[in-house]
Amino acid sequence: MPRPMSRGFTLIELLVVMAVMGLLSLAVYPLAEANLRRERERELRHALWEIRDAIDAYKKAVDAGQIRGAPTSGYPPDLQALVQGSAVSPAGQPLYFLRRLPRDPFADPALPAAATWGLRSFASPPEAPRYTNDVYDVYSLAPGAGLNGQPLREW
Repeated sequence: MPRPMSRGFTLIELLVVMAVMGLLSLAVYPLAEANLRRERERELRHALWEIRDAIDAYKKAVDAGQIRGAPTSGYPPDLQALVQGSAVSPAGQPLYFLRRLPRDPFADPALPAAATWGLRSFASPPEAPRYTNDVYDVYSLAPGAGLNGQPLREW
C-alpha cells in the first residue's frame, strides 16, 4: 500500500529561509539608519533657513522703522523676540516673524527649543561665535559631522 504524500516544509527548509531573511534584514539596517540620519539633516537645514529668514525679516523691519527698542545693530535681542512679536510704531500692532521656534533635531529633546541653538552676535567673528546683546546668526550645537563630512556646527 503506497504512503500518502505529506505536504509542508521540513525543519531544514524553514531554517534556511529564516537565515536568508535575517541576512537580508542585516543588509537593509545600515541603509535605513543612513536614511534616518539624512532626514534629520534635512530637518536641521530647514530649521536653520527658517530662523535665518526670520532674523533677516526682523532686521528689515528695524531698518524700515517698524520696530522700536531694537539693539543698535538692528538684529533681534534673542530668539524669543522672533516668536513673541515686536511692537510696530505706526499702529502699535505686534509684528511676528516665527509662529514657533524650531528645534535642532540633533539636540536633546528635553531641552527647550531656544537652548538647542548656538547664537552669534553681529560683533563676533565667524571663527569664534559668541552671543552678547543681539542674534546675527544661529548654528547647531550638535557634535559630529553630516553625511557630507562637514561639521554640523558649520552649517
